[in-house]
Amino acid sequence: MVSMSIDIQWFNQAHEIPQRLWELCFPPPLEGIWWYSTLDRCGIDDQFTFAYAVISRGGVQIGIVPTFLMDVPLAIVAPEGVRRIIEILSRLSNRFKYQRTLFVGSPCSDEGTVGFVPNEDILDIIPVLQRQLDDRAKHLKASMVVWKDLPYDIVKRIGSILNGFGLFCLESYPGTIVALQGSEFDDYLRTLRSSQRNKLKKKLRLSANMGTLTASVIQSPDEKLLVDIFNLFIKTYEHGKTKFEHLPSKFFELISAQPVSHFILLRDPENGKLVAFMLCFKIENRVINKFIGIDYSYKGEWFLYFRLWAEAVKWTLSIGAEELQSGQTGYQAKYDLGHKFVPLNNYCKHFNPIVHFIFMKIARHISWSTLDDDLAHLDSALKKDPQAR
Repeated sequence: MVSMSIDIQWFNQAHEIPQRLWELCFPPPLEGIWWYSTLDRCGIDDQFTFAYAVISRGGVQIGIVPTFLMDVPLAIVAPEGVRRIIEILSRLSNRFKYQRTLFVGSPCSDEGTVGFVPNEDILDIIPVLQRQLDDRAKHLKASMVVWKDLPYDIVKRIGSILNGFGLFCLESYPGTIVALQGSEFDDYLRTLRSSQRNKLKKKLRLSANMGTLTASVIQSPDEKLLVDIFNLFIKTYEHGKTKFEHLPSKFFELISAQPVSHFILLRDPENGKLVAFMLCFKIENRVINKFIGIDYSYKGEWFLYFRLWAEAVKWTLSIGAEELQSGQTGYQAKYDLGHKFVPLNNYCKHFNPIVHFIFMKIARHISWSTLDDDLAHLDSALKKDPQAR
């Protein structure tokens, strides 16, 4: 049997690729063309340069591989000890501060997904694709290629192939997800351990004592509300410790027009002020908690994050969804709320063999506990709790 040739063609915009191919390669609950088109058009090209590899076998299109180019601030990915060295070296030259990197995957997404049509065997495609990625990275003057946040089922299939091309494995921030059953908030509470359940109920009770908040779930917010949403998002972005992407207001304008997008809102009924929001995507039986915004002047026992989470769970249950995915930050709170932590791995290659060797050695010492303070504090609890990972 003669094997059919594998070809790869690059596109700069998601909409240049047939929608039917997107639907086959990125079926629910994956984020599809609506997500990638929004990123293409929202005005973040000062941070990322997007491109999409369309893979064909024997002239038939069978796969889509999203990529983005980014000058990565090394301080956000390096462990604490290495970070101090980078900060010193970056005063001498910017080349120690940023690492131009070609990523496979998407910013703002938990898992790096390469999409193929059903029943397509990708094992013989990966070597061809990796050679293309190496060539493209060098053409773009990127010194590194990274397959971003690969889940275990993908690592199991292609990890050894990537190792064969010189890539090393680097543990990444875990994803988080809660499986839901039933239709009432009490059904969710019963899935928590007694300590988690008691903590959450206490926080919600203390928050209710602070004052009434009005909850609603809407789609297609008007222009004025979008301004309020964006302002809260920026406050939360600036409050956070880990910063990877900075989304402009145009992103919220575009994403709010997508049918999957729902905004959970908390308002102060005394003045109508928006005090918290959560942007969620409803994709069949999964809800993705994508971004939040919180007014931090409502501090202390207001516990706005937990109050917002409770409304998200109630809404998710009311629409019959079975899982709620919550992203790669705020691990202590998410552990207390019953999330399962999903291991993810990066596969990396630096084109300078000396730097590659150093990075590979450093990668062996990177773990969840070195990536994030919350994860470090949770280390012993996670080891005793196999259900959490």
